[in-house]
Amino acid sequence: MADLVLIIAREIQFRGYTDERAVQLSQSEGMVMRHLQGDPAASPSRIAAATGLQRTNLSAVLRGLESKGLIERRISPDDRRGVTVHLTERGRTNYTLVRQEWATAVSAAAGHDTRDLDAALTLLRTVEAGLVATRPGIPTSRPAE
Repeated sequence: MADLVLIIAREIQFRGYTDERAVQLSQSEGMVMRHLQGDPAASPSRIAAATGLQRTNLSAVLRGLESKGLIERRISPDDRRGVTVHLTERGRTNYTLVRQEWATAVSAAAGHDTRDLDAALTLLRTVEAGLVATRPGIPTSRPAE
């Protein structure tokens, strides 16, 4: 199953987008954008923990998303030293646009057959939750030398 999921994901990514407004994202950028849909004012630490990205890699991803106009960083109102990451309107629009394109591609590939869709989604969500819950710890900072 994992092999098929990876192949399907790659096929979807390979075809690109028909709408010229859609912004192509790397896998890491997509994970961050997906997380921000449900956590619209997240700290970089929270994003790193949720996506499994190391903080150094996350910093580069955030810079890329910021340069594409999809996110913005703001000084945290609770802790003036910290920042929170927010979706821009372009980021919200792009996410919706991309998901619509994916849905169209997947629906066409399945011959518009939705008979087993609910069961498939339930299984995939269960697998996702199980994998996230058993994710090996990823250090967020370098150990002291």
